[in-house]
Amino acid sequence: MKIVLVSMALLGGQMVIPVSDRIPELNVEATCKATAADDKSMGLADAQTYADCMRDEMTAQKQVVAVWNANPGPVRDSCEGEATAGGSPSYVDLLVCMQMADWVKSPSSAPL
Repeated sequence: MKIVLVSMALLGGQMVIPVSDRIPELNVEATCKATAADDKSMGLADAQTYADCMRDEMTAQKQVVAVWNANPGPVRDSCEGEATAGGSPSYVDLLVCMQMADWVKSPSSAPL
């Protein structure tokens, strides 16, 4: 597991925090700009706008914050890797990955 050392100036010591314990900060603006441009260039009838994409990403980010610590470190690490693969980071992808991991753990609780 990746480890980050954080200096605690007030206590004069160091604290070790696993990287997977922090919620990733994803730059979704570029992803949303590219998505909106691609949808427009393809002439899609129901093209997603930049504003709609950003709204979806910010809603997903809030949901990720709510479920992040409920998932074990390996799931968080794996989902973060999946959500950032290909250079198009997405909180929506991160959230879906974490939800799917929950469904695998408890298939009876998966929505239909």
